[in-house]
Amino acid sequence: MTAKPIPARPGRGAAEGRLAEMLRVDHAGELGAVHIYRGQQAVLGRAPGRERIASQLAEMEGHEQVHLSRMESLLNERRIRPTLLSPLWRAAGFALGAGTALLGEKAAHACTEAVETVIEEHYAGQIAELASSEPALVSELSQFRDDELAHRDLALAEGAREAPAYPLLAAVIQAGCRAAIKISEKI
Repeated sequence: MTAKPIPARPGRGAAEGRLAEMLRVDHAGELGAVHIYRGQQAVLGRAPGRERIASQLAEMEGHEQVHLSRMESLLNERRIRPTLLSPLWRAAGFALGAGTALLGEKAAHACTEAVETVIEEHYAGQIAELASSEPALVSELSQFRDDELAHRDLALAEGAREAPAYPLLAAVIQAGCRAAIKISEKI
């Protein structure tokens, strides 16, 4: 399921305002993702016999860090302020990552699958909305979306849906992600 693009708003500065919302929330999302992987690595990163997942988590965090760095550059280039809730998203991301990792590898992968499913939908909506007005940005967002899909697919291959209470866990995480998106657009 892909998100429907939001119709253009009327008025002077509306397009710039909408773009600011998009980049603000994308920055917040990448910031949260980096901290989710850091939380997971804090629990699973050095545990004996967990070298495989530790390597996967480090690689995915590296992708998210590249995305975050680019989002920070875009915010600076376009003079857009980040969300005022960045400290909260750092802490919440780390807590979500550590908490799911404490439930085990499958739950950590379920977290990744749930988050990346929402983020893929989010990026798809932005790509559709910006297709004609921001082709260079659309190209970057498309690459980021593809990276997120690769993370989701890896999590699925590693048994994300075998996590304890998977339907509930995924639903709660996805609802939290959607709420964070809406909040970060404005605050």
